[in-house]
Amino acid sequence: MSLSRIALSSGRSIELSQLWLSSTYGDMLEGYPCKRVNDLKVSGRLRAAEQAFPATPVHLIPPPREYPDQTAGAFGPVEVLPSVACIGAFRSTAVASDHDPVLYRSALTIVWFQPTPDVPSGHGADLALRNIRWEELAQDYEL
Repeated sequence: MSLSRIALSSGRSIELSQLWLSSTYGDMLEGYPCKRVNDLKVSGRLRAAEQAFPATPVHLIPPPREYPDQTAGAFGPVEVLPSVACIGAFRSTAVASDHDPVLYRSALTIVWFQPTPDVPSGHGADLALRNIRWEELAQDYEL
């Protein structure tokens, strides 16, 4: 049973089978968000996804970065990512048309950032998530 279904812009339906949410800056004890810190946050989420799902391709949706009007510190300008980091394991029907639809499915792990801890679903999911090029990025596997 899936947590939710998302209707991709391509018309394909994908199922969210696992979702990990974490605070983007929850472990930041001092300093401020800047490009260097954010690059580490993004690469850390990618590594976590690759370790959690080693048999599945991992794709990053590049996060939006905001630059609030604040004084730059020692590490450069303030740069802020959305407050929730997400890792989602998604499944769908097979990509390859020659695979038996009863025996094969496709999978992709996606890393993205969003402003709220909401579970994406349906046509209301973020457009960047709905625009995933599933046929190019996902990998078929045998049940």
